[in-house]
Amino acid sequence: MFLLADAAPALNGQITINHWIAFAIFVTVMLVLDLTVFHKKSHEPSLRESAFWTIFWSALALAFNGLVWWWLGGKPAIEFLTGYLVEWSLSMDNVFVFAVVFAYFGVPLKYQYRVLFWGILGAVIMRLTFVLLGAELVERYKWVMWLFGGFLVYTGIKLAFGGGDHEPGENAMIRFFRRFIPVSKEQAGDRFFVRENGKLLATPLFLVLLVVESTDVLFAVDSVPAILGVVSPGTHYMRFIAFTSNVFAILGLRALYFLLAGVMDLFRFLNYGLSAVLVFVGCKMIAEAARHNEWLAAQGGWDAHAKGHLVHPAVSLLVIVGLIGASVAASLAFPERRDGSEIAGDGSKPGHS
Repeated sequence: MFLLADAAPALNGQITINHWIAFAIFVTVMLVLDLTVFHKKSHEPSLRESAFWTIFWSALALAFNGLVWWWLGGKPAIEFLTGYLVEWSLSMDNVFVFAVVFAYFGVPLKYQYRVLFWGILGAVIMRLTFVLLGAELVERYKWVMWLFGGFLVYTGIKLAFGGGDHEPGENAMIRFFRRFIPVSKEQAGDRFFVRENGKLLATPLFLVLLVVESTDVLFAVDSVPAILGVVSPGTHYMRFIAFTSNVFAILGLRALYFLLAGVMDLFRFLNYGLSAVLVFVGCKMIAEAARHNEWLAAQGGWDAHAKGHLVHPAVSLLVIVGLIGASVAASLAFPERRDGSEIAGDGSKPGHS
């Protein structure tokens, strides 16, 4: 498998500005179709509809992954798939936060899709900025790998111990916005602004959009170092693979939210799986930074000019899939009763025959 990934031929290993433009056009077209054709009217998405769109966006990502394999070769393709799964897994945390935000502001289900559409459009722009900036820092300053790796380990540990609680009403952007822009008391359907008595007012739905956008900035701080941790640093395709895998995960986030928002409580051990993924990627980044460190090489340690990953991309992919899969399997095998006690997969309590 590893030899196949390394030996897979590439049609043309060059990435030009035209490829970036083509991908931007593709994303724009898909978003326009999504808003004006696929979801033109505000409605409550059914479970079947949400499942269809989740499969659709996932299939689109896998098709692009096949294109990457044909175009750039096996190693970039595996790194794209690994990055996509990392970002898709971290999106689970976004789903939980979105559910909290919508419940806090009492947003009807049929209006939530519109908020998420514009929120994700802003997220794509922010991720592009974060990826380009992060990649530039990694290439210019090798010590940033240590910083990113340590931050991921810290974030993973914090996530495992429930350090991610949010209070939407205390969002700093909302407090700042309310000081300068009047907000209407009544919701006006799916509109973000209304005119009352000749004055332009923001609706509560626009405040929800601000919270979604601001929380995505926080998620980007976690996800961008994570994606850079699974893509080979210094390669000509690093920025493109990091950005495209991130974007495909974001594009499928809305459908994933409507599919999982009502059953997130079933995945009680998922946070531990996500935590383990972040810690694994962080430790891998630190180890690879040490491998490329000139001071250690001068002491007879790692080769400062060593290329590639200490952990093969295919191994990283298997580890990440295993960690997420194990947390989901454990959640299904040991669900939580409403009274907080655990029950085994056969319905009996642990420790009881």
